[in-house]
Formats: sequence, structure tokens, C-alpha cells
Amino acid sequence: MTLTQWILFALALQIIHFLGTWKLYVAAGFKAWQAAVPVYNAIILMKIINRPKWWVILLFIPTINLIIFGAIWVETLKSFGKNKLTDTLLVLLTFGLSIFSLNYSKNPTHLPDRSLRPKTALGEMISSLLFAIVAATLVHNYFIQPYIIPTGSLEKSLLIGDFLFVSKFHYGARTPMTSVSVPMVHDTIPGLKIRSYLKNPQLPYFRLPGLKKIKRNDIVVFSWPADTVRQFFVKEKRVDKPIDKKSNYVKRCVAIPGDTLEIINGFVHTNGNKSTYSDRTRIQFSHSAYAKKGVSSRKLLSKGFESFYRRYKIENITESSYKQLIPYIVGRSGNTVDNFVVITEAKGLPIELIRKLGLRVSEQLEAKKDMVLTLKEAASLRAIPEIDSVVLKISKNKIPNESFFPNKIPYDWNEDNFGPLLIPKKGMTVSLNRTNFPLYKKIITDYELNELEITPSEILINGEPTEKYTFKKDYYWMMGDNRHRSEDSRFWGFVPEDHIVGKPIFIWFSIKGINDGIKNWSIRWNRVFTTVEGPGERYSYFPYFAGVIILWQGFVFFRRRKNKSAA
Repeated sequence: MTLTQWILFALALQIIHFLGTWKLYVAAGFKAWQAAVPVYNAIILMKIINRPKWWVILLFIPTINLIIFGAIWVETLKSFGKNKLTDTLLVLLTFGLSIFSLNYSKNPTHLPDRSLRPKTALGEMISSLLFAIVAATLVHNYFIQPYIIPTGSLEKSLLIGDFLFVSKFHYGARTPMTSVSVPMVHDTIPGLKIRSYLKNPQLPYFRLPGLKKIKRNDIVVFSWPADTVRQFFVKEKRVDKPIDKKSNYVKRCVAIPGDTLEIINGFVHTNGNKSTYSDRTRIQFSHSAYAKKGVSSRKLLSKGFESFYRRYKIENITESSYKQLIPYIVGRSGNTVDNFVVITEAKGLPIELIRKLGLRVSEQLEAKKDMVLTLKEAASLRAIPEIDSVVLKISKNKIPNESFFPNKIPYDWNEDNFGPLLIPKKGMTVSLNRTNFPLYKKIITDYELNELEITPSEILINGEPTEKYTFKKDYYWMMGDNRHRSEDSRFWGFVPEDHIVGKPIFIWFSIKGINDGIKNWSIRWNRVFTTVEGPGERYSYFPYFAGVIILWQGFVFFRRRKNKSAA
């Protein structure tokens, strides 16, 4: 909605409010005109319904105001003796319009000294629940949001199954842009699998002041610019969502506004310098391990390596037994009973299940095994006597393609050799020509909402021929630490400032095997209650937290015993 549309919308609401309540204001001892003055009428209404004035502030907070509007409608009815359940349901179902019938009744009687305590246990429960939802929504939207790591793009820096607290206030909380949505959920209502919001009306982008700015190599949560996550690496029909309802991603910001980024043989360079990282950062690449006598999976596991696949030949597979193996299989080869091979992750096939099914299984000893390793892990692997060599897999052949940003031929960038690329900064002006306009086309049209037209002789922005462009926003470049298994800015480009969500600050819980079913879960105790970033090795504060809880419970227990003895 434009500013003019918002003004007209607000004016319409004020007119509806005045027409539906002016007699109630008079009945409560106030003037009719006080029902017509914006904001002031809300303050007077709080006096009428005997509620605190700070409720008025909640009326201007998106999402929360939806709850408060409903509460005020109900409280208005109760202030004039309408306490029946049917009255409450009717005012909520009509979005407050049923108050008109009360306003134009013969003699509405105001009850200034009515009790504010709910008269039933159900009413008490609903009142407490609404207060809890409002408080939780405030915390969720403006302070801290819980988040779960779903994929391995930051693997070993952050693990699949890490439960995070994401700070909204570090970079400044982004106020909701979707004005009508269900509190405490993202884009879908759990269980119902239906959209949790209305696309319109949309509020303008606004961000509260933050404690700090995004620094190079910070881990950042952001709304994915490429609309929504449905199936990675597969082009599908475009799904448009409001910015604050797009799927959330967590990546490392490797370049900030104004930087020049280049990836050379897999290593990120900014402004001509090779990037360096903190102690807890684990940058990984695809490697191939070779051994003439075969790379032993058991040997790798005994040395702590887990990022590889295993191949098993099954001689007597059946349709029934195959279905029971599916949860442990990531791929297969061979189409006959005599040549049937399944591929699993490093944990392999459960021995107990194989015995139960009576399968004849043998693991294939491969001379080459592809693995995902840090450079330090690769050096450790080379030191194992049974391993002949470990080779870093880097894409050096630059072929024109549409797979990597800017997704246009003749650009020939790939995941390991990319750029150089200027990261746009607010107020920065760049020359614009037919060669580089694919780099900034999405910014100009989608993020900064201009009309772009390319003719045989010139580039037109909003109908005007131009040879330069000045950016209106800051942009960032996000990449996963698992460099060869991360769909990131190398595929879809820049992240605008209005897509920034927050900064992960704390891992409060961590489950290994979270995607493998609850029977296969195990708690990573060394990650519970640890900070996301910081100097040195990761350190768990859980023992201290548990100690404080035990001491507190002990104090409460002995105080109760003392009070009973005194009684």
C-alpha cells in the first residue's frame, strides 16, 4: 500500500470508530467529539473500559494489535453490561461491528466500577493465554527468536539439529511488514498447512536501531531473497511471499556493502585480501581420498571422519526388505537382484536390521571415496598410512552457464572461481552497460522497484535513458561454510538489507540425528548452552546453569519446610 492508501485506510477506521462509539463515550461521561480524535480517542477509550493507557501503544505494533483490538472490543461490551458468551463471539466474528447495535441502543449504561477479574475459570485461562501470547510475540518479533538448523550448509560451524537463539536487537529488530498474520508462526499454520497471513495490506520496511552493524564473516539469519524454500537446486514456479514471510536461511556474511568479492580456487577474497576466520569457523570443501587397497569405512570412522558415503551390495534383496531399508538409504544402483547396490551415509546399515531381514550384505571397498573435509582434516587424513592421497576438488574450468549468479551467459563463474564482484552500498553509483547490467538487474527491478528496459541502443530506467545507477539500499553476500554443499549467494545473488533477520548468539540445545527419527536421537551435551561465535574452542555453560537451578530448587524446598514448621 502507498502512503496515500494508508492515510485513507486510517481515516476510514477513524470514521467507523466514531460512528460506532460516540454515544458510548457520552454515556461514560465524555464528549462525542473525543471519539473522533485519532490516538486521543484511544486514550479516552482506555479510561472507559478501565484499562491501562499503555495498551494504546500495543495498538500500533503489528500482529500484536490484532489481539489487542479483539480484547478492546470485548472489554467495551463488558463495560456496558454485555457479558454473555454470545456477545463476545459476535463482536469477534464481526470484527467489532456488532458494537454499533450497542451504540445505537436506547440507553447504553456504563459500568465504571465493574470487576476486571474474569468470572469463570475459562475466562481466566483465556485472559492468561492472551497475555502470554502478547508477551511471547513481543519477544519473538523484537528481541529473541528460536531457530533450528535444518541443513548442513554451515556444518561443523553450526550442526544440523542445533537449536539456536537468534538476536533481533543486535542488528536492529525489523518490524513486521505483514500487518495481518497469526502470532508466533512463520508462513504456515502448523497442522493445518495453510497460509498464516494475508498478503495485503503491507506495512513499509522499518528497522529499529541496532547495537552493531553486520561485520564481515558474521553468521547471519536472513529472509531468502529467492522467494521460498521448497526443493533445493530445482527451478520451480515462482512463489511470491512478503519479505518477512520468506523462508529463513542462516549463512556467513563473507562480504559487506562496498566490498569487492572474488573467489579464487575455492578461497574467498575481499578487497584483494584472502579472508581469515575465527577459531570456531570450519570451512569445508569436497575432497577425494585414494587408496589402492581400498578406503576402509571402519578405519575412517575410527579416526573420527563421518562425512562420506558407503556402498553395500545386497545379494538377496526383496521388495519387502528394501522398504524397511529405505530410511537408511540415500541412493542405489543396479536394477537386478544380482547387481543391487545401496548407498548410505557414514553410519551405514543397522546390523540388527540386516540380521532380522536375513540379508546377505557386503560393503564394497572403494579405491576412491569422496568426502567433505576442512583443510586441517584433509591433512590428518593424508597422515593415515593406508591412505595414498587426498585431493581437494576445485572447479577450475570456467564455462559460460546459467547455474551461477548472475545466471546469464556469457558469465562463466562457478562455485570455486567467481567474480570479481562489487557488493552494492547505499548511495554508491555504478556505471551501467550491457555487460554488467545482469549483475544489478534484480536489484534495480525487484529490490528497488524500478522499471528497466533494454533497447538495441540504450538502457532505460523508469523510461529515462541512463548510463549509471545509484543504489538505494545496502547489500550483503552470504555463503555457507560447507562450500560445495551450500545453496547461497553464488546461486541467487545479493541479500538486501531489508531481508536481514538477526544474529545467532546461543545454542541452547543440540540433537544429533534429528532427521533420523526420535529413536536415533542423541544429545550433543558439549554444545548445549554454548555461544555461537567467540574466541577459542566452544565451551558449554550447561553445568553452571544446572547448578543454579539445583541451588534455587533447594532454596525453595527448604523455605517451604521452614514456613510449614513455623505454621
